[in-house]
Amino acid sequence: MEPISFTEAFDSFDETWSPRLAAECNGQAVKLAKADGEFVWHSHESADELFLVHAGRLRIEFREAADAVLEAGEFTVVPRGTEHRPVAEPEAEIVLFEPSGTRNTGDVETDETAEVERLD
Repeated sequence: MEPISFTEAFDSFDETWSPRLAAECNGQAVKLAKADGEFVWHSHESADELFLVHAGRLRIEFREAADAVLEAGEFTVVPRGTEHRPVAEPEAEIVLFEPSGTRNTGDVETDETAEVERLD
């Protein structure tokens, strides 16, 4: 029940597109990730995904809808089954809320697929 500092947590790692598990709540994972450049196109068939930008800017591209551009302090929810691609230019710090066990690349297996590590 100790508070978690976003600043300290984001300062504890440098890797991009490699989420860190910060907490779990009611079957939901709270993950922190640094983003830089383009990620892979993917979807999560059975999971909505909330993107909250802590710092920087994140554009989420959609094949079937207009892009969402998020500034620090803003969030959006990508509905389950929606193909999307996050893009950060420049780097962004993002908080993700999604069901525990959700893979970062969803239905796609790529070099970007990462096991979630716990924050130190």
